[in-house]
Amino acid sequence: MKEVVVVVGAGFIGQAIARRVGAGKRLVLANLTEQASTEAADALANAGFDVSASALDISSRPSVEAFVQKAQALGPITGLVHAAGVSPSQAPIEAILKVDLYGTALVLELFGEVMARGGSGVVISSQSGHRLPALTPEQDRLLATTPTEALLTLDMLQPGEVKDTLHAYQLSKRGNSLRVMAEAVRWGKRGARINTISPGIIITPLARDELSGPRGAGYRRMIEACAVGRAGTPDEVGNVAALLMGPDGTFITGSDILMDGGVTAAYKFGVLAPGAA
Repeated sequence: MKEVVVVVGAGFIGQAIARRVGAGKRLVLANLTEQASTEAADALANAGFDVSASALDISSRPSVEAFVQKAQALGPITGLVHAAGVSPSQAPIEAILKVDLYGTALVLELFGEVMARGGSGVVISSQSGHRLPALTPEQDRLLATTPTEALLTLDMLQPGEVKDTLHAYQLSKRGNSLRVMAEAVRWGKRGARINTISPGIIITPLARDELSGPRGAGYRRMIEACAVGRAGTPDEVGNVAALLMGPDGTFITGSDILMDGGVTAAYKFGVLAPGAA
């Protein structure tokens, strides 16, 4: 029976990672709609991969539970790629928190209960989480360890506390990296590893929505001001994921890899820093 690699959010980044880590394994793809999953599966099947597709709502516990059972039935789960989410221009505050924060915690919880020994996973977070001002140690702890079903009841996530959709997104992405750090302890007891990647602007349909949306000018400014001077590609994220999930990354778990072309550095010490000329 083949090893199973699950890809939750099989968009451009999810597919790029799947191509790097899925050879010789059974890929199980999931998007919100059956059509999106089938289109992604067809693209990979045409490239020679063994792949199946499912619809999945990561904001629904019954949906994720059913998907985990389906994946388990296909073989030992040795890989998880979690790349699903919505951006600040795509959804209201409540939906961002439900999908990006709660949904990620749910996927980590349930797959963490079935991951095979020697397995590994990556969660796609965002540079945006690195630009959120420091939270208190207690807030960090709560985002990392609050039981999944109580996560959205935290005082810091209530109406009036979250200023706008960008703030909701930043909180969610900071929460993702903190959650993965805590989950790495639990996954380690099964002999499995889990890490986050925090990409900058990677050209995908989601990024194009942002570039053409109300924050488009700011995004273009970030690209122009960063040290690399360009946006990234899904395949570059795939390269980092392959390292983290493969044999060369076996000493890495509970970590977050920031890959943003130097945008965060520019916000701290460059032309994007507060007060910079």
